[in-house]
This record gives sequence, C-alpha cells and structure tokens, in this order.
Amino acid sequence: MAYTVIARRYRSQTFDEVVGQDAVARTLKNAIEMGRVAHAYLFCGTRGVGKTTMARVLAKSMNCLEADGPTLTPCLKCDSCVSVNAGEDIDVIEIDGASNRGIDNIRELIQNVIYRPARARFKIYIIDEVHMLTKEAFNALLKILEEPPEHVKFIFATTEPNKVLATIQSRCQRFDFQSISVEVIGRQLEMILGDEKIEFEKDLIIHLSRLANGSMRDALSLLDQLISAGSQPLSSAHLNELVGVPDRQKVMSLLAAIAGHDAAAVLDVIDQLINSGQTSGQICDLLIQNMRDMMVLQSAGADSKVLILTDEEKEQLQQVAQCFDIAALVYNITALEKLRWTLRTSETSRTLLEASFLRLALSEHFIGLDRLSAQLAGGQMTGSAVKKKLTPATAAKSASPQVVSADIGSIQSSWKSLAAQCGQSEASLAQFLPQGRPVHFENSTLTLSFGTDGSGQLAKSMCQRKLAVIQESLSRLLSTDVKLCLESTEAKPASPKKKTPDSPLSVSTATPDPRPAPAAGVNRAQRQQALNDPAVQMVLKGLDATPVEIQKVEIPPDGDDEQMLLEQETE
Repeated sequence: MAYTVIARRYRSQTFDEVVGQDAVARTLKNAIEMGRVAHAYLFCGTRGVGKTTMARVLAKSMNCLEADGPTLTPCLKCDSCVSVNAGEDIDVIEIDGASNRGIDNIRELIQNVIYRPARARFKIYIIDEVHMLTKEAFNALLKILEEPPEHVKFIFATTEPNKVLATIQSRCQRFDFQSISVEVIGRQLEMILGDEKIEFEKDLIIHLSRLANGSMRDALSLLDQLISAGSQPLSSAHLNELVGVPDRQKVMSLLAAIAGHDAAAVLDVIDQLINSGQTSGQICDLLIQNMRDMMVLQSAGADSKVLILTDEEKEQLQQVAQCFDIAALVYNITALEKLRWTLRTSETSRTLLEASFLRLALSEHFIGLDRLSAQLAGGQMTGSAVKKKLTPATAAKSASPQVVSADIGSIQSSWKSLAAQCGQSEASLAQFLPQGRPVHFENSTLTLSFGTDGSGQLAKSMCQRKLAVIQESLSRLLSTDVKLCLESTEAKPASPKKKTPDSPLSVSTATPDPRPAPAAGVNRAQRQQALNDPAVQMVLKGLDATPVEIQKVEIPPDGDDEQMLLEQETE
C-alpha cells in the first residue's frame, strides 16, 4: 500500500478538528445551525493555513448522506464524505484555477450548473487559486454567481485576494484565514509525534514551528522529511542539517564579532558561513532576524510572546544584546534591510556583504557633545576628522592596575577585577572574559573553565580569538608571563551585568553604546532652543548630521542646571 504523507493523514475532518482558524469555523457552524449558508464564499490566506481543508469540511457538512440535512458532525463514513476527502466526489467539484483559468472553462462550468446533484443535496464548486482566472473568466462568472440555482454553492480559495475582482468579492462572503501561531503549530506537532510514537528533543518543536512561518502544511511536510532523514530522537541539529540552516554558534560568533568591533573575526565568520553553503542574501537575512530578536529582548524582555527562541538561544542573545542599545539595533536593521535588496542585483555580493558588515563592526561610539564642540572650536578636529574613529566619552577611565599575587587563590578572589581591567582594551572581552572561571595556575599557565552550554561556548570562542590580548594584559597585571588554556566544563558562569556609559550628553555617529535613561522629554520651544545653540550648530555642520531626537537629562554634579541630550545619526 502506498505511503500517505503526514499532512494528508492528519488533515482536519470536521469543524472541531480545524487548527488555528476558530473564528472561521465558529461562523460557518452557526450559519449551518441557523440555515443561513451563503451561496458563495471566498477563503483568503497564505499557503497551508487550511483554506481547502475548510472548504472540504463545509462540503461534507452540507452533503453528508447519513444526516437528514446539513450537519455540524458529518459521519465521515458515507460515500459522499469518503469521496469528498479523496477529492473525487461527483457532486463536489474541485477546480484548479491556475490550469482552468480561461473563459471557455468557465462557460463549461456555467452549462453544468443547471443540472441537479447526482446523489447529494448540493452541487458544490471549490475553485482553488481563483485569482488566476482571467478578467474575462471572472466577468463570465458574475451573473451565475449573483443568482445561482438553489442547489449550487461556490467556495473560492486564494492566496492573493487583491487580484480577485471587486465585483466578484461583492457577491461572496469573505473569510480571511490567519497565519497559524507558533504555539498552535507546536501543540499539533507534539500530538502527531506522540501518535506516531516517535522520540524527539524538546527544542525541535520550537525550531520546526519557527521554520513553518505560520503554515501548518509546511510544518507537517518538514516533519515528514525529518522523520525520513534522521534517526531518533529527532533533534534540531538534524533539522538544521536537513534544511541548510547554519550552525547557531557561527551566527552568534558573527554577532559577537560585530559587537566587539573585531573586523578580522567578522571576515572569518562570513567566510565560514559562505563555505558552509549560505548565500550572501541568506547571511544578511540571518543577521536581520537575530538583530530583531535582540531588539525585542531589549524592548520587551526575554518573556515576550513575540520572541520565538529556545531558552539557550535567549541566553546567548541576551549576552550579545548587552553590547547594543535599541537605537543601534534599529539603525543596524534598517541598514541591513537596504543591503538585502542591493545584494539581489549585485555581481559582487560577497564583497558588498563584507564591506557592510565591517561598517557595522567598525562604526563609531558615543562621544561627549561638549567635548566634541570644544575640539571643533579649538581647531583640533575638522569636520572630516570627526568622521574618523574617536575616543568614546563613555569609555571607562583607565584605572591603576590592581596588584595581584601570581597564585590561583589570589587570581580567583580577584578575577572579576582582573577581567574588567583586561576588558578596557577590548569591548568584547569585558562581556565574555568574566564568564571564564580560573581553576588552575601552574608553570605560568592559567586554565580558564567555561560552561558547556551555548553561552559558555560562545564566550570561550570569543576569548580564544583574543587570546594574545588577554595573555598580554594578564602578564602585565600579574607581573609574570602568563599563558592561557581554555577548557569546557559543566559549570555555568554567571551572566555579566549590563554596563552603562558615564557621559550624560552624547552623540551617536553610528552604533551607540548603552546610555542612561533621559529624565524627561522636551517641548517644541526647548527643542528649537537646543538646535539654535552655537555649539550644537557647529557639531551638526562638522558631522554633516541630522538630529533625530532631543531629550533632557540631569547634568552631573559639577554642571549647571540642565542641558539637552542631542542624539544624532550621521547620514
């Protein structure tokens, strides 16, 4: 016997079984109960959300031979129900609008409409992808659609309702099918895997539901393919290998390299992703999605319902997200979206991708507006020089190195301080180095232990890239040559706290650092006053920039009253 795919075997048979379209099912059930079933329906929605399934359920309810009339619970056993499920019923005619789109096809339909059904109550026409009909075919339908015989019902399904003539839509009851939520898809997948007695890892459900993109049929097709390709228990690693999704650690390494302004690491990870089969456009899409997830994390927190991630993915992204603020992420997403469209027509897409990612990685930080205006006024910096790399006003001031004895006990007790001082030279080290745990120090070799989870491995990978810098800093701090050995253990390091800048008055020239929350907004008069300030005008002219937001913040104790926070973005 031929194998039947999961998407067909688990197709909904009644209104109560329909998944993710409760509003549509409820309305149609009420119409049947009240005897108010319309003569024509238009089902609209993306692929795989249940349009044709709902049409067949409605047809079975209207024509079930075991019931005395239209029923909410078709028997699913009579000749009519079985034939409708198979798409072979003589009174329920399914037509493909893409291959029967001409006026001659519609004329033939109109000629057959006058004949009564052979055995059922109604003759039902289900036209899939109805938007593919020609204008002439649509016009031929108008009269019969407005005043059809009492024994005829029409059900149209389309993924592009904007292409269906308004005159056709006005003669139908329209139902818009929603994309199915990740939670609903996940529950259905778990139910099916349980019925099939197939073992799986918990994270697989989230990955499958996310890849389905709101389509139940896509989710079931992927599941069927995964069952055929992978051994049990089914895992997200099997799925990623099957659909060509890159290793999550490579993507996280790319984000961390951008956050840490590590140009060499950015180019290295791009090369790895391209060699693994990813196109420039796919890499750009991956970064947009992850930047979006970090933006949601920063804005709504890890428990937000719009964040579709596993617990491990959330933990990893939270670490990297601390290196950005929301304004930087919004800027990056906008820049990447423009890049994505450009890559489609570029003959040097890889070069363009590398240049754009390096621009994100090497973008400037905040600089104090008062300091910048003073430099401009003193002639120390020209407008073109401003656009070069500037020392961030918000960077931590170099502190005198703390004297620590070169033994494991002293290193362990002072590790947070040592890691912080090493991080002054490299932003990414301040984020990832504290996650390492000193465990041994013998023969001038310091062994750092990192967790075996995703966040721990990401931190270890980034520290490995900066091994020479860390060794040089620790050798200076411990007054002895230090070699590092990085290892992985089950111990899970604590997540570092988010750092905030010192300067309350700062201007972002591309990718800003985190800043303190403003005290209050400004009105129009205050905004104009800030823009008319000579120092501000000088900075705007020097940077060739446009102000996008002005906020009021408290000045530090050594200042006077209040000043405006002017956030700028270079054009």
